[in-house]
Amino acid sequence: MARKRVVLDIVATDRTFRLMQGRQGPVWLGKCIHCNSKLMVTPDGTPIGKATVEHIVPRTHGGTDDVRNVAMACARCNGAKGRRLDNRRRDDPDLVAMIERLQQRRADRWRDPDDAGSP
Repeated sequence: MARKRVVLDIVATDRTFRLMQGRQGPVWLGKCIHCNSKLMVTPDGTPIGKATVEHIVPRTHGGTDDVRNVAMACARCNGAKGRRLDNRRRDDPDLVAMIERLQQRRADRWRDPDDAGSP
C-alpha cells in the first residue's frame, strides 16, 4: 500500500498525468521523466506495464520517497540509470549531472496536488 501511495503522490504532482477513460475504465496517463514515453497508472496507484518509480537521488545515496525526489519512469530508462549511475560515488560528475537534470525536469513538471483531480 505504501508504494501505491508514492505513485499516487507522483501522479498528483506531475502535470503530465491526466485522468483518462481507458478501455477498462479510468487510468492516469502521463510521461516518463527521462524519455517522455507514455506511462499508465490505475486510479488506485498500481503502475501498468512499463511504469516504475524513479528515485532522482538514488536510494543508495540516501534518496527517499519524498514526493520531490520521485517521478514516474519507464522501466527501460529507470533500469539504464540504475545500472549506469546509481552505484557510482555521490560526487561522480555524471551522476551529479543526471540528478540535477532530473530535479529540474521534476520542478518543470510540478503541479499543486489540489489541481490534479481525484486519483
